[in-house]
Amino acid sequence: MVPAPPSPSAFTFSEDGILACLAGHFPQTHPSLLLGRGDDCAVLKAGRPLCVSSDLFLEDIHFRRSYFSPEDMGHKALAVNVSDLAGCGARPLGFTLCLGLPDWVDMAWLDCFFGGMAALAGQQRMALAGGDLSRCERLHISVTVWGETAEPGGFLARGGSMPGDSLFVVGRLGLARVGLHVLEAQGRAALADWPAACAAHLRPEPQVDAGLMLARAGYNARPPALMDLSDGIIRDLPRLLGLSGELRAGADGQPPQQNQGQNPGQSQGLGAAILLPQGLLHPEVLRYAQEQGKNPVHEALLGGEDYALLGSCAPDMLPSLHAAIPGFCSIGTITAGGGITCNNEPLDRLSGFDHFEAGARGKKAD
Repeated sequence: MVPAPPSPSAFTFSEDGILACLAGHFPQTHPSLLLGRGDDCAVLKAGRPLCVSSDLFLEDIHFRRSYFSPEDMGHKALAVNVSDLAGCGARPLGFTLCLGLPDWVDMAWLDCFFGGMAALAGQQRMALAGGDLSRCERLHISVTVWGETAEPGGFLARGGSMPGDSLFVVGRLGLARVGLHVLEAQGRAALADWPAACAAHLRPEPQVDAGLMLARAGYNARPPALMDLSDGIIRDLPRLLGLSGELRAGADGQPPQQNQGQNPGQSQGLGAAILLPQGLLHPEVLRYAQEQGKNPVHEALLGGEDYALLGSCAPDMLPSLHAAIPGFCSIGTITAGGGITCNNEPLDRLSGFDHFEAGARGKKAD
């Protein structure tokens, strides 16, 4: 039985006190570490290739203290990074944590924050290898994660879709968007009437097992194309198809390396025909859209922070993936003609959230 962490009142609010509180939540040793926290660097035990991802989690940009509990913040700050590993079909191993702490933070708050983060880290068997602490005007959280390949299997990439491939998602679409809107309007009182939507926004659950199964499914076949769905289908599907510019060339001007068996040239000129009936959407998405006079399918397509998986695969893989992966849902077909439609409607007038558009704040664009 794991002993409970010491009471936060046992620690003074100082760098050493914060580190002692953190040590009560996160073990010092881990099978993936040769040397853990306490030295200038951690030393990783890397027997296979590693994939790495980093994310910022910033007050009043990605979350508000008015409706995020400390436990919610700790969970989500790690979860959004773990979702990137899931999008590569990777098994999480560890992470580093950098915190900029403003004057209002105290040991009780930190104890709850570390508790929310440690619960997810324990669930995913991840080591906290180190990080940094600093004072800051607003709460600033930066997490870097790493993971290893599935066995058997390899990392999955966004590129490699081909005309005729099936488009799929794993997870709910648009639910976190509804959660954001109702939390902004009502604060934590929204949890009573919108429990699933609020949970999707406050405590997303990364699709790690699904990512690993998709990676294994590609071991003896053409690997699926896959990515983390964090900015909504409207923004993320062009990235999957190589239409956003990110997959068009590497630093040397040549196409970037893809998974074995994938042809990066196939991404040129791709499009998609999405089929998304309302019956696939969560009842809270449908109810919110009806109350607000909005199109529920558009809400699902625009919805950011779903932390679902978006991918494509050869059609003959669908039966086994449907049977093996909870929440797996085929939603259309990759096309050769360019352009993206949903339920036969062109989507060129819909645009998702961009952090750097004028006036943007948080993931709240309509």
